[in-house]
Amino acid sequence: MDAEAKGIRPKIASREVTQHILKAFGLRTVRSFGQNFLIDAGVVRGIVEAADLREGDHVLEVGPGIGTLTQALAETGAQVTAVEIDKKLPAVLAETLAGYDNVTIVPGDILKADIPAIMGEGAFKVVANLPYYITTPTLMTLLERRLPITDIVTMVQKEVAARMVARPGGKDYGALSIAVQYYTEPRVVMDVPPRSFLPAPEVTSCVTHCRVRMAPAVPVQDEPCFFRVVRAAFGQRRKTLANALKGGGFPKEAIRDALERAGIDPTRRGETLSLAEFARLTDAF
Repeated sequence: MDAEAKGIRPKIASREVTQHILKAFGLRTVRSFGQNFLIDAGVVRGIVEAADLREGDHVLEVGPGIGTLTQALAETGAQVTAVEIDKKLPAVLAETLAGYDNVTIVPGDILKADIPAIMGEGAFKVVANLPYYITTPTLMTLLERRLPITDIVTMVQKEVAARMVARPGGKDYGALSIAVQYYTEPRVVMDVPPRSFLPAPEVTSCVTHCRVRMAPAVPVQDEPCFFRVVRAAFGQRRKTLANALKGGGFPKEAIRDALERAGIDPTRRGETLSLAEFARLTDAF
């Protein structure tokens, strides 16, 4: 693709241009990488608007593919670093994004990448049209490392988005809800129908925006213990909290004493506890 002036070069976010690129480079979607190429310019615009990028901002893109979203991110004037696991695609991106001197392509697996080395010490935002099978591991990797991330905008399955924003008491509320809300303030930006992708997936997707908190939503004395309690509480959803914690490896006497100190009824189920109650229970152990 010629290095035309950015303002008149074709937008990759269309069925026709995407099909042309795939044909020109002899590309086929790789199922093991969960590849679905975004072809809806309106969705791309919504993602970029949610990221609220300014000229000079630093953004980490996960899974640039053929450069559909990367192109739109670059046109904001942000400094874009894109990590791509498919070894065939960096060469493609060098062509589709030719002329954008504010884009750096890094071959590699985001779950294994040395992100501080890639991004430097300053604050940055994350934008990702992730393969759905690595959505949760990627989110938790980014958050648990305490990286200087201010915002995470990502495409996820609609059911995952529902879990991310769920409140106590509902069927969608679980360990992912707790983890995401502990570290961030999540919201759903928009629904994305299957026809927005090539090939079309079998599920509806959502764009989500997680604003990373300056400090966790609730203070806890022992963070690993907090997440151990959460995992145990949701590990056997049909069981009472006391029995679920026992199944999670906590001693029976310690469970009884901790629940009593925290003022939590042992017959409740984990899905009814708020973040504050989980924190109180953790500190009581």
